[in-house]
Amino acid sequence: MDALYEKDSILEEYYNTSTKERIELIKGVFYNMAPPTRQHQKLVMEISFRIREYIEDKGGDCEVYPSPFGVQLSEDEDTVVEPDITVVCDKSKLTDRGCLGAPDWIIEIVSPSNPAHDYLTKMSLYMTVGVREYWIVDPMSENVAVYTPENKRPDIYDFNDKVKAGIYEDLYIDFSGMKG
Repeated sequence: MDALYEKDSILEEYYNTSTKERIELIKGVFYNMAPPTRQHQKLVMEISFRIREYIEDKGGDCEVYPSPFGVQLSEDEDTVVEPDITVVCDKSKLTDRGCLGAPDWIIEIVSPSNPAHDYLTKMSLYMTVGVREYWIVDPMSENVAVYTPENKRPDIYDFNDKVKAGIYEDLYIDFSGMKG
């Protein structure tokens, strides 16, 4: 009973944190998030817009949420992340607080202050809980790494490419206009 109480209190502490602080809770540990750069926010807006436009044009049911948007990856875990872009197709996972369960697609824009957080910590989390597709967009190297649970290694693209979204049959994100 104590472990459940501790987990619940840690989750409540996360949800009651000041809105001035940007944090994530991963396996019971709080991680501070650096303020995003202008380029980071530009990429979040451009990519989110293109995904939302595609969903609307196709009459799709999925929803796209830019950060800040809390994703509690599992009801049993004390982990709440704030991906830069989250796409949820199963609306039963949506709550007043965000998403409970694995989203279909997560996109992270690499932070220059802590790239290992996106490439290692979050990638491992997302693939373990069943996220269908995870993109890491790195504006410094102008690369996009696409991870799926089926692939042992990511597919790597650069900002001159159109990158196909695996969860959709005909959605391509053209990164050529997103440089600098």
